[in-house]
Amino acid sequence: MTLVPHPPSDVRRYRDAGLWGTATIATEFHRIALLHPDRDAVVTTAGRLTFRELDERTDLVAAGLAGLGLRPGDPVLFQVTNRIESVVAWYAVLKAGLVPVATLAAHRGHEIGGISRRVGAVAHLVEAGLRGFDLVGFAREQQRDHPTLRHVLVIGDDARGVGLDSLGAGIDPRGARALVETIQAGIDPDAVAVHQLSGGTTGVPKVIPRLHAEYWYNAVEYARSWGWTERTRVAHLIPIIHNAGVVCAVHAPHSVGACLVLATPDLDEALPLMAREAATHVLLGHGHYRAADHPDFDAAVKAVTQVVLSGAKVPPALFDGIEARGLWSGQLFGMGEGLFLTTRPGTSRLARATTVGTPLSPLDEIRILEPGTETQVASGAVGELVCRGPYTLRGYYDAPEHNARAFTREGFYRTGDLAALVEIEGEHHVRIEGRIKDLINRGGEKINAEEVELLLLRHPRVTAAAVVAMPDPRLGERTCAFVVVDGPELTLPEVQEHFAALDVAKFKWPERVEHLTEIPRTLVGKLDKKRLAAEIADILDAERTGRS
Repeated sequence: MTLVPHPPSDVRRYRDAGLWGTATIATEFHRIALLHPDRDAVVTTAGRLTFRELDERTDLVAAGLAGLGLRPGDPVLFQVTNRIESVVAWYAVLKAGLVPVATLAAHRGHEIGGISRRVGAVAHLVEAGLRGFDLVGFAREQQRDHPTLRHVLVIGDDARGVGLDSLGAGIDPRGARALVETIQAGIDPDAVAVHQLSGGTTGVPKVIPRLHAEYWYNAVEYARSWGWTERTRVAHLIPIIHNAGVVCAVHAPHSVGACLVLATPDLDEALPLMAREAATHVLLGHGHYRAADHPDFDAAVKAVTQVVLSGAKVPPALFDGIEARGLWSGQLFGMGEGLFLTTRPGTSRLARATTVGTPLSPLDEIRILEPGTETQVASGAVGELVCRGPYTLRGYYDAPEHNARAFTREGFYRTGDLAALVEIEGEHHVRIEGRIKDLINRGGEKINAEEVELLLLRHPRVTAAAVVAMPDPRLGERTCAFVVVDGPELTLPEVQEHFAALDVAKFKWPERVEHLTEIPRTLVGKLDKKRLAAEIADILDAERTGRS
């Protein structure tokens, strides 16, 4: 079975509780646009669109997509950055009944090839003129020998694909609206709306199917949790075509008629935009934890009433530094698979500073289990966080063997995160204690250590490899590769050339190489990652302090 549905009894329960609606995401957006036509929907350094303008423009592009022969249910790979056109493309694809597949601009053939074939992608949306890499040429290469990939769609000026700006040209707006309404009327609100991607636990990232009703509810509940209104202006700096970007920055603001202030990760560009547009809310991930040290930060947050810090372990100094400025801070811990935990307004300062809060939905269910079992730990003890609920998947797409391991018999998703429930002022909050899954969190992007190890072993001179996270003040973690080689030591550039030749996304490349005569193992024969992590921490500390 490619799609694992929510049990019918749960679907009824979620609808009876008023959580799941009966409309598609595109229909929900159109409803909001009619309520707030003249308010800003999205603003970037390059321009702005009101809700009316965004709604009308995306109707036309949707009609243009249908005119290419694309049909409801066809998957479309998204490989674009934070541009106003990316938001246009997102809603247009949904309005055409197509299924966006949220890949990263940094993904390469290793990832895109596997993902696109798994979902049967029919079109590939890319961005022209991306600095340092020809995404349009890459998309054309991916199209070769692909069984289903027929169209290359392009944001920007490049004749090698169909330009987004040209779609819908000459189409009557009323006809486009009528076509969109006809398409949406034929879509089940419980059908797949979007494919997100997992951080990857083995090989290419797993595909996460998100459904219209539950995905829109996820966003509506997120906006409600922070008390947003149509006057909220949400700044977003991290990738927009990503679960956090789509839920927290596109759908959630738009669900209440609020504005997305869409910036790039470059603080020199993002912070002045926030200041100019009087942003009231901003989400900061690992890659921007040092934003508060930037000379433009205070001006950027002059109108900000909420700073949300996203990550399992927020440095206390960061939390204290932001609150010392008089800014309210909260935490978000979320995953593409579903569950969001937040420390929303009204949460005590102790809980906001030391935990990731409570589940987003009143019908979220969480348990803490002994890892690898279905036995709950004692109250307050550390174990594996598992969850199920109205916006958490019941199974990865087309992955029955993996699903058998990733879910309990009762349908709880095994997150791979170690956590504990702690009681603060009479309420139980979740504290994240680490990971079971062997992942490296590089600025919010999850890198599967086993995948990198297998790629290292494809080098003809690498005989053994172990990959661990090394601490980094800006990104949280980077990748360190410990290798045993046959012959002279490999330099870091040689290792990175190997990964480039395998067409692996650059954020997965090792950023440091250490050589060993053998990889240490535990008493039961497993790679001793704790020992290696401690070793690289000692090396970095010695380099920082000047010790030999």
